This record gives sequence, structure tokens and C-alpha cells, in this order.
Amino acid sequence: MRELNLDQLRTLVTIADLGSFAAAARSLHLAAPTISLHVAELESRLGAPLLLRQRQRVVPTGVGARLIERARRLLADVDAAVDEVARQVEGRAGRVRLGASTGALAWLLPQALEAMGREHPGIDVQVAVLTSQEALSRLQEGTLDIGLVALPQAAVKGLQIMPWRRDPVLAFLPKSWTVPRTITPGWLATRPLILNDASTRLHRMTMDWFAAAGEQPQARIELNYNDAIKSLVAAGYGAAILPREEGTATLDARMVAMPLTPRLWRPLGLACRAGRQEAATKHMLGALAAIRQA
Repeated sequence: MRELNLDQLRTLVTIADLGSFAAAARSLHLAAPTISLHVAELESRLGAPLLLRQRQRVVPTGVGARLIERARRLLADVDAAVDEVARQVEGRAGRVRLGASTGALAWLLPQALEAMGREHPGIDVQVAVLTSQEALSRLQEGTLDIGLVALPQAAVKGLQIMPWRRDPVLAFLPKSWTVPRTITPGWLATRPLILNDASTRLHRMTMDWFAAAGEQPQARIELNYNDAIKSLVAAGYGAAILPREEGTATLDARMVAMPLTPRLWRPLGLACRAGRQEAATKHMLGALAAIRQA
């Protein structure tokens, strides 16, 4: 037996609700012969009469009543699915999958997520902690919608990478240390260092900054969770070189943050798939653009 037609099922339910073929035709904006054809085709496919034509009203048969009961649920599910898709297309609902580093997640994204919750409460933003390369790979795979990535990045087919913001990189130092007015590579290279590991763009930027001054320091410890790094700095374990992110919590009183000489900046970009974006993704990009920094 061929699959049942949703239009025919809707016709059957409407006839049962209104009690006549003519009323169903008016309600559905269909010609009377079309209404009759829908019912005839359903009865032919099922091999049983579905409606009883009484003197003043059309009523379902036993088989028809059972089919109408199931048809109501099926049509309700279809209507709900169409409405859900329409809400996503219009940007009133949906899902955005976003990847970011722990630093960006802790101090930058909350501003954008707060705006999304206020302006687009029907959109679910799912956040994953990812390195830049992991984010780019998942964007290519189609399992991520937006990635916050360190710049510069080589061009990636099918993706667009846009500059987003540039944050100064500072020296975070134990307050108990005797600190010069100017924090140079030469001075920092003689101190115990707490750095991000070699897989990160920040590590490479930091080592390039030292190398430009002829220094090649060795880290006392390497890890990638910035809050843990700052805790170690506050405990006097060593110095760290980290971006200053606006909106961060108050600095621990046991440490100080000072600019580097020469200055060092951490540029970030927004990566997404090239081409037309879903409305939910556009809204998230807009919320991130609101905290863009030159």
C-alpha cells in the first residue's frame, strides 16, 4: 500500500470536525470534487469505508474514527515541526554551537551570552572549550557553527575568518617580588615562568617576543587554564604572560599586572562557515560583534 497523503488526512479530519464535505471544502479552500477524491482515495487504499453519509451530517465509521484519532496526532506533530523550523528560520529559536578557549569563555563570552539570553531567549548557545585548530577542524566537519580563534590563521577552504578583537598581553607577577618599572624580555627571562604549553598560539607569540630580544627562557611549568596560572602567580610560584581581557574579575591582591616592553598583543578572530548563515548564528555573531575591539 502506498504511503498516506497528509493533505488527504487533513481533509478527513476536517470533514469529521465540521460534519459535511461542503463545509470542509470551504474551510480548506478546495473544490468539492477534490474533497470527495481525497476521501475516495483514502478508502481505496485502506480497503474500508471511513465516513457514513447520514441525512444531516457525515460521521466516521469505526475504522474512520480510529484513523482520524491517529491522523490528529500526526497532523499536530507535522504542524509543530513546521512551526519549529519557521521559528529557527526567523531567528526566534534554534541552536548555535560555539568553540572558544578557556580564557575567552571565562571573560569575554559571558557578555555576549548575556545579550543573547536577553534579546534571543529562544536560541540555545552550546559552548565547547577548544583550541583554535580544534575549532577550525570542527567547523569544517560541520559540528561547530562559530569558533573564536587566535590570529593569524592560514586560509581554510569553506571557512571565513574575520578579525574580532586585539587584547594587550601583560606580565602577571607576584606582588612580593621586587619589580622594575619596565618589564622586558631580558628581565622576565631570569624569572621562573608559568606559560601556556607549546600547542597554543599564545605560547608561540610569547617565545617569539623573547627570541626577538635574544632570549630563550625555559618555563617552570606549562598549562592552559589561565585561572590556574594566575593562582600560581598569586602564590608566588612564578610570573605569567597572559592577555588582559576586559571585564575580568578583580585581580588577586597578591599579584600585579604590568605592560610588556616592547608591547605584545593577542589578536582574536571569529571563524564560521562561508556562505549564508542560519539566523541563530547571525544573532550570535552580532552579539560577539558588539564586544569587538580594534
